[in-house]
Amino acid sequence: MAALDPNMPNPSVTPMPTENPSVPNQTIGQVPVGQSFMPVSGQTPMPPPPLPQQPPTPTTSQEVVGMGNTDGGRKGIPKILLIVVGAVILIGILAFIAMKFIVPGVSKSGPVTLTWWGLWEDEATVSPIIAEYNQQHPNVKIQYVKQSKEDYRERLTNTLAKGAGAPDIFTYHNSWVPMFKNDLDILPSTVMTAQEYSQTFFSIANSDLRTQNGIVGIPLGIDTLALFVNDDIFTAYGKPVPKTWDDLRQAALDLTVRDANGNIQQAGVALGRTENVDNWQEILALMMLQNGVKLSDMTPVDRASTALTYYTLFAGTDHVWDETLPPSTVAFATGKLAMYFGPSWRVFEIKQQNPNLKFSVVAVPQLPKDNPAQPNVTYATYWAQGVSAKSTAKEAAWDFLKFISTKDSLQKIYQTAAQARQYGEPYPRVDMATLLSSDKIFGAFVSQAPDSQSWYLDSRTFDGATGINSQIGKYFEDAINSMNKGTDVARVISTLTPGISQVLSTYGLAPAPAATQP
Repeated sequence: MAALDPNMPNPSVTPMPTENPSVPNQTIGQVPVGQSFMPVSGQTPMPPPPLPQQPPTPTTSQEVVGMGNTDGGRKGIPKILLIVVGAVILIGILAFIAMKFIVPGVSKSGPVTLTWWGLWEDEATVSPIIAEYNQQHPNVKIQYVKQSKEDYRERLTNTLAKGAGAPDIFTYHNSWVPMFKNDLDILPSTVMTAQEYSQTFFSIANSDLRTQNGIVGIPLGIDTLALFVNDDIFTAYGKPVPKTWDDLRQAALDLTVRDANGNIQQAGVALGRTENVDNWQEILALMMLQNGVKLSDMTPVDRASTALTYYTLFAGTDHVWDETLPPSTVAFATGKLAMYFGPSWRVFEIKQQNPNLKFSVVAVPQLPKDNPAQPNVTYATYWAQGVSAKSTAKEAAWDFLKFISTKDSLQKIYQTAAQARQYGEPYPRVDMATLLSSDKIFGAFVSQAPDSQSWYLDSRTFDGATGINSQIGKYFEDAINSMNKGTDVARVISTLTPGISQVLSTYGLAPAPAATQP
């Protein structure tokens, strides 16, 4: 069985046998991969009591006093008092009934205004579906506010903390649950049960968008890392699309073109660096997870070391990419890059830069398998919608999210978005996967969703310097840069591991690292 060897320019070498018979013989480099991947009411208002019947009209003047009679009779005074007292009691009873039963019902069904903070969709994309919901729920008004991506996470955090002006519904990244666990309301079972949720959405959402108290978000799209290939380059060289890392490394070597001075004119694949490889965070996380690494503590260490080494060899050993090249998205869009890794939203950027580029999107490479039935491992990165725990209209907010996550609503949102940019977001529902499965561009993203895992190593989430993605990413960035400068991988791992633990401990995801002895 072929295996990747980080130390050899030729990726085809015989794998070293594993010393642990319980671990399948799958590797990136010379490290076996294990089977156990990290997973990634109200009551009906009571009718008011019937009004008392008016007393019969007096037949003699002696029966009333002060009612137009002239005989000065006094026998009617007690009856007037009884009428007045009865009226007061009746008013009191009616007021009690109104406060107890009627007023709460009016408040519950009265006008409700929801503020929804979005991030990626324009108001024109969501307005039709908001209008449709409003037709069915005329008492609910929804204000959609598209936020700037710059400093979004920090702005959201501060606004939720202040309360004033805070949204009822807000967009957040799937990796942000630890940062917003105290701000996110729990999905009521009256809106959607846990079983219904797990049967509706891909399992990655059921795993990511959950705390120990329950489900905290509804996805309106799903996204995974995929491999983009330049159709013209692959056709010109007669190369098949790679399905394993061995295949990809060999193809990258064959498709790299240099000038007389050794400068790369056409790169085989964008890997090995951090400064100009877009989405390097997700790519590295994918390699780690496929190689059986537990990212929270970088164990087993040998597998983590091999994955780091394998990532850097594309620039340091094979020289199919280097720091002089433009950002990988630009390089691919201009036709100077044969293979590129990215999520679905990169399609829009590439299409904008070069509408005429011919490319396909396929599933990410996998490790060679001993058993064809062994599942693939892919990496998910997507956005979800949550309800603020401080919202005064939580039930209405959740009801709206359920409405816009139905098949009909998602299709309408996708179609509206496609009119503006050719594509919408890949559907997050299991029962909608077949709608995009045959699409040359978006089929790969959806087809990988059932096998996807996730972690906190994500790019361009705009979570700010103190966010979990930025902090985790900085430690891995330093690790890769150190290795590219020649630092031993063992030393890199020894620095990386406590840094990861320190960040995760901030959010209760890992014990705080032990203090270093002086």
